Amino acid sequence: MAEPTTKLRIALGADHAGYPVKESIRKFLEESGYFVDDTGTWSEESVDYPDYALAVGERVVARTSDLGIVVCGSGIGIAIAANKVPGIRAAVAHDVLTARLSREHNDANVLALGGRIVTEDLAVEMVQAFLSTAYAGGRHQRRIDKITQIEKNERG
Repeated sequence: MAEPTTKLRIALGADHAGYPVKESIRKFLEESGYFVDDTGTWSEESVDYPDYALAVGERVVARTSDLGIVVCGSGIGIAIAANKVPGIRAAVAHDVLTARLSREHNDANVLALGGRIVTEDLAVEMVQAFLSTAYAGGRHQRRIDKITQIEKNERG
């Protein structure tokens, strides 16, 4: 039986500090057959990470991209900014395990990485783990539902 050939569409964005890692990720994704929506930046010239977090977040929420990957110096600022987009669950990961668990337990739809924290090779391994891990659901769903309630200001 032939394997499905449909690959995910990935929104990708980074600031200047994340640019080199973003480029390694982009190359890996394209070589692996993923559709890449690269929102920038395209150099190491100083830019503001919230602009790229917003661009990626909007694409994921609009479902023009299936998942997103964002990179700044630490991964923290760009994750905070991405999480301001309603419907985004951006998770900072610093190793393969946290990248995998962000999908499996938290149904993260955006992976945030630190370009000054992880190597380009490790970033690619983390992206592989993120993209190949399914959300486990089950006991985790009620927690995701509570996050959604907080986002919608429907605490109860």
